[in-house]
Amino acid sequence: MTGFYDEIKASSGMYKFYSNGEWMESTSGKGVSILNPASNESVYQVQACTQKEVDSVFEAAKKAQKAWARTPLWKRAEYLHKVDGIMKDNAQPMADALMNEVAKGAKDSLTEVIRSGDLIAYTAEEGVRYLGEGMLLNSDSFPGQDRSKLCMASKVPLGVVLCIPPFNYPVNLAVSKIAPALMAGNTVVIKPPTQGAVAATHMVQAFHKAGVPPGVINLVTGRGSEIGDYLTTHALVNCISFTGGDTGLSICKKAGMVPIQMELGGKDVCIVCEDADLELTAKNIIKGGFSYSGQRCTAVKLVLVLESVADKLVSMVSKQVDGLSVGKPEDNCTITPVISKSSADFIEGLVKDAEAKGAKLMQKYRREGNLIWPVLLDHVTPEMRLAWEEPFGPVVPVVRVKTVEEAIDHCNANNLALQGCVFSRDIDQAIRVSDAMETGTVQINGAPARGPDHFPFQGFRDSGIGSQGIKNSLAMMVKTKTTVLNLKTPSYTLG
Repeated sequence: MTGFYDEIKASSGMYKFYSNGEWMESTSGKGVSILNPASNESVYQVQACTQKEVDSVFEAAKKAQKAWARTPLWKRAEYLHKVDGIMKDNAQPMADALMNEVAKGAKDSLTEVIRSGDLIAYTAEEGVRYLGEGMLLNSDSFPGQDRSKLCMASKVPLGVVLCIPPFNYPVNLAVSKIAPALMAGNTVVIKPPTQGAVAATHMVQAFHKAGVPPGVINLVTGRGSEIGDYLTTHALVNCISFTGGDTGLSICKKAGMVPIQMELGGKDVCIVCEDADLELTAKNIIKGGFSYSGQRCTAVKLVLVLESVADKLVSMVSKQVDGLSVGKPEDNCTITPVISKSSADFIEGLVKDAEAKGAKLMQKYRREGNLIWPVLLDHVTPEMRLAWEEPFGPVVPVVRVKTVEEAIDHCNANNLALQGCVFSRDIDQAIRVSDAMETGTVQINGAPARGPDHFPFQGFRDSGIGSQGIKNSLAMMVKTKTTVLNLKTPSYTLG
């Protein structure tokens, strides 16, 4: 492992960007500092790439794409399997970067890297199967036509795919875009989030060491204010795969006719019916609402519970909240500092608004810098911001409802509709509730979650466009091309 990552850093200690198979320093001479959320001190610096360098990266990707598309499917899969092994053999520095950049617990950071390798390997196998399938149509299957034409339909790559992952899973949600794109014959430009850029840089080194040809995968870093719009509106972009928040809405408006895959925010509701197994429900609210400090698009962000069982459920959840570990990511605490001061300020604003309007805080609100202690809020009402807005922090609000229909109506009234869950011992009732919830995925008797990674994953309304999951992403990364063979003589004549 010694020296494996040496070439990705400049002599100054700043991390390089990756273009056309080479690790490079920006001509800007500038860097972007990455702050440790726990200390608010700079721990890393990455290159502040210029627009001219963005041009050169896209040109390299464009130039490499045709040859990569001609690379046999089995060979593309072979490269990806090699990347999987290399990532796993060199996982710890990547996991350490996740701890320092995004304050993810040590165990969860390593798990993200291993899971990402597994995703790459699965994509390689699924890609060979799915992309190897074609379709043959005979003209006489349409009324009035004879058997004079044969139509061969195949899947061809889109071109250059721009991949933009979020801070909370900068490795896993990067490879969930990169692996399908590459397997489908596209080349890739990745722009990681600032917080998470170093972990993503380590990840790209695995592709480099696997011998993926120059230009097939490229990485640019820099300030969104300087190169963000330039990237997403670039003339050489043929597809955009983005995971994040409100920025995605802006990208959608500017992208024109470029195919888009979007996973945006979520206000994932948990509907608790009268007959729910409350021990199971409480356990999943804790897991779904507070793991990684609630900084997940699929976190439980609102509990809608029937009044008849609300007291008991709130008491059970509150006791478990009191037992959550709070502290540093290297100590594997459940609650670690949120990503930034601005995020902590936003979360605090939501809590204070709810408290001022009558919500009951089951724990005393406590904050030190970016570290916010977990809090359960009972008696939240629709007049409070927390009933509708996504906190992205260790805060779970509880709304008491009179009927299941009231809970469903609240769920469907939100413009965010990524995931949700329903708890009931009556499976027939749970399915009816699930059918009525207008959200991308509904978990029955389990917390919202992304994965396993081959499951379809999508959001409705402002929570996204298109569906992810390995096979769905492969399908999104290609277009259909047809070749029609016109026969000199019909194979038979209608008589």
